[in-house]
Amino acid sequence: MNGLGRLLIGLGFLLLIAGALVLLLGKVGLPLGRLPGDISYRGKNVSWYFPLGTCILLSIVLSLIFYLLSRFHR
Repeated sequence: MNGLGRLLIGLGFLLLIAGALVLLLGKVGLPLGRLPGDISYRGKNVSWYFPLGTCILLSIVLSLIFYLLSRFHR
């Protein structure tokens, strides 16, 4: 159980850092969720939103981070 507790604390800390980073980037001027390529549809009784541009940007950034971590880990 000790390992599971540490894992949950670590994941909570990572979520805290990610949330703070998103808030900081929003205040700095990078509008995550409102980038070009984000799809939004507003109909009469329905609204639908898919942040495609934001997903692509986050995918590129996370891929670079994991690539660099794997290169330094070897």
